[in-house]
Amino acid sequence: MTSASGGAGMVDWNLAVATATRLARPGPEVTREEAVKVVAELRRHALEAEEHVRGYTGLRPARLSDAEATPVLVVDRPGWVRANVAGFRTIVQPLVDRLQARRSESAGSQVFGSIGEKATGIEVGALLAFLSTKVLGQYETFAPAEPPDSPAGLFDKPRRGPEPPGPGRLLLVAPNIVQVERELDVDPHDFRLWVCLHEETHRTQFSAVPWLRDHIQSEVQSFLAQTDIDPGALLERAREVVADGFPGLGGRGDGSGPQTLLEAVQSPGQREVLGRLTAVMSLLEGHADVVMDGVGPAVVPSVAEIREKFQRRRDRGASRLDLVLRRLLGMDAKLRQYQDGAVFVRGVVDRVGMAGFNRIWTSPNTLPTKEEIHDPAAWVARVAR
Repeated sequence: MTSASGGAGMVDWNLAVATATRLARPGPEVTREEAVKVVAELRRHALEAEEHVRGYTGLRPARLSDAEATPVLVVDRPGWVRANVAGFRTIVQPLVDRLQARRSESAGSQVFGSIGEKATGIEVGALLAFLSTKVLGQYETFAPAEPPDSPAGLFDKPRRGPEPPGPGRLLLVAPNIVQVERELDVDPHDFRLWVCLHEETHRTQFSAVPWLRDHIQSEVQSFLAQTDIDPGALLERAREVVADGFPGLGGRGDGSGPQTLLEAVQSPGQREVLGRLTAVMSLLEGHADVVMDGVGPAVVPSVAEIREKFQRRRDRGASRLDLVLRRLLGMDAKLRQYQDGAVFVRGVVDRVGMAGFNRIWTSPNTLPTKEEIHDPAAWVARVAR
């Protein structure tokens, strides 16, 4: 159910994009000439990274069309917002339909619906504005099937839906990459290739393992299908999570409550699904980290310096607001996925080599469990031997 304002039953997506674009901080100052060079170099590095990743991992696209169908887009912050709105609309639509059906049973739902769509659109836009300054690159698994609009300027222009999902696309957020390379004071050419190696690994994972995308989508839909909560209760639980991060708002501030918005609305069945999803995402993120550092010494001369400074930046503290937002959105959990997944991948490769590790891509049954992510030897005993 889509409203004329661009809503999808509970979210005014057009307003979300407008809000995020308005609130997102501007990127680093660069001249037009510098920006053109950065975008061109990122496109070259993305192509170069493709061969490096395939050579290191031994993974190849299952079909040539799979690789050709997953484009690489170099975007600015508003472009990243538009792309992610398209993904959000695709993946959460079943949940939105269910919540909309429940809300329509209550009195005054039409008036509340219009107000609620706009309020939620503003909230989603504010979150997207925050995230748009943090992401260096992203493999967008649930991208629309239609190709991006022809760029009228420097950056690619992703569509924002609601087309059916396509095979995915790789996004490189140029302003954020330039900002971080300046903050770290590292060689910009090396850093750009290093980032491309990580993101290209994700594109290779999905183009070489045809069932992986459908498996993840199935798990996500299973998670959403078990949501059985009215919008008012969902909002109340979200407020409890926020308050817990700020004792002045009435929360305990001791971390004893739910740590993320996702945890706040989970049922027991959803925790089981989320455990499987967490294991898969840890695998994918850890694998990408291992590949970017494994390829690095041969093609990125300053990889050791980049890794050391980048890791220090990850571990460094941030403002109170930034820390709370990172927790609410699960960004701290994502950092743990990098670490846990990388330890798992290295542990398996050390025992059975890269060819033995690649048995992990055979089927959903050969993926690591939540427990095995912390015990590489257990996965080797179950699968690789």
